[in-house]
Amino acid sequence: MNPYLDLVQQVARLRDTGRTLPFGGIPECPRIPIPITAPKALIFSPHPDDECIIAGLALRLLRESMWRVVNVAVTQGSRKERQAGRYAELEAACRHLQFDLVPTAPGGLEKINPKTRATDPVHWAACVDAIVGILLKHRPEVVLCPHELDWNSTHIGTHHLVIDALKRLPGDFSCHVVETEFWGQMPTPNLMVESSPQDVADMMAACSFHVGEVQRNPYHLSQTAWMQDNVRRGGELVGGQGGAAPDYLFATLYRLRRWQNGQLSQMYEGGRNLGAADSPTSLFT
Repeated sequence: MNPYLDLVQQVARLRDTGRTLPFGGIPECPRIPIPITAPKALIFSPHPDDECIIAGLALRLLRESMWRVVNVAVTQGSRKERQAGRYAELEAACRHLQFDLVPTAPGGLEKINPKTRATDPVHWAACVDAIVGILLKHRPEVVLCPHELDWNSTHIGTHHLVIDALKRLPGDFSCHVVETEFWGQMPTPNLMVESSPQDVADMMAACSFHVGEVQRNPYHLSQTAWMQDNVRRGGELVGGQGGAAPDYLFATLYRLRRWQNGQLSQMYEGGRNLGAADSPTSLFT
């Protein structure tokens, strides 16, 4: 008798149970009193739903440190007939997590990818202008965006869009840049952030509001497995080769650097683990 069989079968049963859970329509999370003067973290999301998937650090900043989290909807997807519907789903997902929501343009920006950046400088410059305006208006302490190798062309395009916009800001502008991953793994993450079961459940619930997407592919149900695998990877990629993984159940991997004097610079040598008992603002001091 294989002693692991029951464990695997329990995981399979949980997957089946997950398929019976509702898409959206879930009561909003308890509201956190966010001061008007609170620091801001801006999430530049390539697509509606990215704000839920990579939200581990942002959600902790909101809930534990009372930061204001603003999700910037870079695009609303490439299918014109779905853009309005996807934005409505995005509004519900952000409302669930208490994230503010900012559009970039009616229907979102179009053709955000490396090819456009290389071959259509006029369109690209107009898109960069939109991001510059958002950054100047909100003056964030932290910017989250995909890393430059995140496989999906819109994710890679969003990385370059944000970096190009940062290069256009006044020389004295500075902020922390937190690069995220989903489609393509970062070869050099330097930060692993633990999430509580409550936070993970709330991110999954928020993702379920993206009904049109998760009905065809219930990827929100695999978020726990993805975050568990992040602990496996982060134990060595962040903690050091051969090191013991911290006793986290769920985590997200990031690369944290600082934008200063018109460029990205390292904040520390090696990597950092942010456990559930650690203050997320300690990353930025």
